[in-house]
Amino acid sequence: MTLPLRPVSTVGALADALRSRVLSGEIAPGTPLPEQELAASYGVARPTVREALAVLVHEGLLRRERNRSAYVPEVTLADLDDLMYVRRPLEDLMARAVAGRRVPEAEAALRRMAALPAEAVWSETVAEHMALHEALIEAVGSPRLERLYGVLAAETRLGLVRLREVYEDRDVLVREHRGLLDAIAGGTAEEARAAVAAHLSHSWGGGA
Repeated sequence: MTLPLRPVSTVGALADALRSRVLSGEIAPGTPLPEQELAASYGVARPTVREALAVLVHEGLLRRERNRSAYVPEVTLADLDDLMYVRRPLEDLMARAVAGRRVPEAEAALRRMAALPAEAVWSETVAEHMALHEALIEAVGSPRLERLYGVLAAETRLGLVRLREVYEDRDVLVREHRGLLDAIAGGTAEEARAAVAAHLSHSWGGGA
């Protein structure tokens, strides 16, 4: 059930609301998002809806085609395999560079993930999960690595929607990432690389 946004709400507020629904799996892949229906549901004008949808299309969380409402793209198992094929060498570079040190921003993201209430929607876990991995990438200090990793962000987030059934107990996800950060901080470059490779080979068969 959706609730109308306050009249003072912005395009950003609507985009946030829709993003949360997409990343929590409430809006299933392929589901059309007609502007008129969204405008009525949230109590906003159609131009506001159009701009909010454009934000999510730009982020890669929605797709829009000619003469068709925006919709959530399907991320297949083949897509996930290919995504991990590209992510692995990028995160291997991260492991080589960051081994032997703590990354405060990644640690902070893990603490926020662990502190989420039991009733928190899955999109909040996705947000902190992404923040943790992006912080590790940013710690390398390579703008080009960050840009390459950023290109994969939307598909990674959509792929994480699948994991809400795998990680019904969020504490398991927290423990796995605690182990990952500890292995990176406390190991040699080779040990960190091995830990990252093992982490990315877990979960859906492609990693998290």
